[in-house]
Amino acid sequence: MTTMDVRGRVDLSVHGINPVGVVVWNPSTPVLYEHAIARREARLGEGGPMVVDTGKHTGRSPQDKFIVREPGSEDRIWWDGNKELPEDGFEHLRDKVTEFLGGRETLYVVDAFAGADPAQRIAVRVVTTHPYHALFAKTMFIDPKPEELAGFTPQALVLHAPGLEAVPDEDGTRTGTFIVLHPSRTEVLIGGTFYAGEIKKSIFTVMNDRLPLEGVFPMHCSANVDQEGRVAVFFGLSGTGKTTLSADPERALIGDDEHGWGRNGVFNFEGGCYAKVIRLSPTAEPEIFKTTHTFGTILENVAIDEQGRLDLDDDSKTENTRAAYKLEQVSNALSTKQAGHPSAVIMLTADAFGILPPIARLSRDQAVFYFLSGYTAKVAGTEIGVTEPQATFSTCFGAPFLPQEPAVYARMLGEKLAEHPHTTVWLVNTGWTGGPFGEGHRMPIAATRELLRAALEEGLRNVEFRVDPVFGFEVPFFVPGVDDALLDPRATWREPDAYDRRARELARMFRDNFEKLAASAGPAVVAAGPRV
Repeated sequence: MTTMDVRGRVDLSVHGINPVGVVVWNPSTPVLYEHAIARREARLGEGGPMVVDTGKHTGRSPQDKFIVREPGSEDRIWWDGNKELPEDGFEHLRDKVTEFLGGRETLYVVDAFAGADPAQRIAVRVVTTHPYHALFAKTMFIDPKPEELAGFTPQALVLHAPGLEAVPDEDGTRTGTFIVLHPSRTEVLIGGTFYAGEIKKSIFTVMNDRLPLEGVFPMHCSANVDQEGRVAVFFGLSGTGKTTLSADPERALIGDDEHGWGRNGVFNFEGGCYAKVIRLSPTAEPEIFKTTHTFGTILENVAIDEQGRLDLDDDSKTENTRAAYKLEQVSNALSTKQAGHPSAVIMLTADAFGILPPIARLSRDQAVFYFLSGYTAKVAGTEIGVTEPQATFSTCFGAPFLPQEPAVYARMLGEKLAEHPHTTVWLVNTGWTGGPFGEGHRMPIAATRELLRAALEEGLRNVEFRVDPVFGFEVPFFVPGVDDALLDPRATWREPDAYDRRARELARMFRDNFEKLAASAGPAVVAAGPRV
């Protein structure tokens, strides 16, 4: 196993870490493969991916995420949506983490950037105990140039100790798992979980706190751009098609998950993609599928047999199987990872009630309402106890990652739309039609792609629209290449009266959810919601 002790080139004592073992700084991908496989922490899959098992945590642990209450930031933090840890509790836990890291035989240090726009990026240092997590950080963040590494000074620090568990009674945590952000010091502590997604989402949370202070709108969205320079951003919760629909072979991919909208336009926070791959189709999603059989990709919790063959349909470990890969692995990825101002904003929802139309145009106030609502629906069977569709609302399509009040981000969206009146906002339902889950069927992905193509290429500019009587948004009567029947969800139901009842029920869910947001949203936005 290749080792490189580079402690002379990176001084971890400035972070309170005094290593007794080897320090490996910015290792190459092959070196990290060698280490992970030699330590029996990974397997080599067919085609070359690194295949790992994250143990008991196969997804994020939002209930174990904390923000430190400290004088420099406490006035701006959304305490109703974030759990607090006192500053002395942070110091106590940090001492545990640095002592644990210092005692390991090998430490891995990755220095990289978050933010493709040089004016808005931050320098990130990740210190971790495992080669797999070092490769994840190297993959998901943006590689510095050699001359940038020479004078690299971290502005954000992630101390990653997955094998260290907290003691709740001593450390003020809920369980042995912890993800803690100190906003003023821009430091993150992670322990008690091997799920790598916590690393990237912790830095997303940092960006969500920092960028609004600089007048930049941070977004939990994917983004792409066509040859004419028309940019589209796609908001959406898990399972709505955010990654799949933005990976359009006819458009250049800016990024699949986290972006900022600043003075010059849209820019990716990341250097890689982190896609769900359960039941991935080589036909419907060829670009993403190809990455799952490629050297440099990390596959989390994907089934692999003794011969190294992968089974992407196997959900025995989790439905949340993931692939992390460099953006450059996607053939149509935009190398600069930044483009101009959006001409279209897409809000994706997988409506399992079968109520919402496949596409609807929103006014600016409606856009803010549906952005604050962040609606999708869980379907039966995805979680224990879920036997029928359940509405899910995650404000701003990313509540777990919002350090500040939702109104801050909603106001920024409204301001951006006012600054760029040419930007059209669309609500797109990738969920069910012809009835709810169990009665209707999933919206055909081919139809969704045609609808998006028409919207993004301004093919709906001269189309006639109707106003939905319950939800108030505008729905086209006709879209080229799409069955007209799909555009009127009420007409697809066997019993239109049943549709009307369920539509009113869903409208009430929106209204009930919005009660806690109404005061900060303002009367115009409240009035833009569904009519009950």
